[in-house]
Amino acid sequence: MKLMGNQVVNGILGNSIDYENINKLTADAKLEKGDVKATIAAISFILTSSAKHGIDEESLSNELQQLGLPKESTAALCRIFSVKFSLLQEKLKNDSFKLTEVKKIDWQVDHILYSSFLKSDVNNPSVKLSFEVKENDEMTLQSINMSSSKFQTLLHELKQACAIMEETTPSS
Repeated sequence: MKLMGNQVVNGILGNSIDYENINKLTADAKLEKGDVKATIAAISFILTSSAKHGIDEESLSNELQQLGLPKESTAALCRIFSVKFSLLQEKLKNDSFKLTEVKKIDWQVDHILYSSFLKSDVNNPSVKLSFEVKENDEMTLQSINMSSSKFQTLLHELKQACAIMEETTPSS
């Protein structure tokens, strides 16, 4: 159980799992391929959920024994969990939901007075918004073009959202 647990923790932390090694370890138990995969998934779920919720080693041990896991296997998993706890929590924190960070916003208003190519959009201002965003350590440029009426609607709705957020945010 200790060797399989270490392989599962390696997989959770982003390293590859040595399935050949796991198959050799489980050959004595005569587990089928599906059983091995289920065991890996169960161990992974138990360890990630325990790290996510900050469960202490003793509580994890009690819960696993109540589920019917033998004491030796429980002790092996709990030792791995206690040693790798901070690494698991750090990995889960890094993989959690993150918002895209807006670094820079530029705007531009174009007002076409006359064009030999455009017949319908003449004398109608348009707004171009450009956002420089950082996502997954990459900087990208996103642009939006819209009519002035759509921009006015967007601006109005953003002001409403801002007002609602200020109402719900406790003052310090």
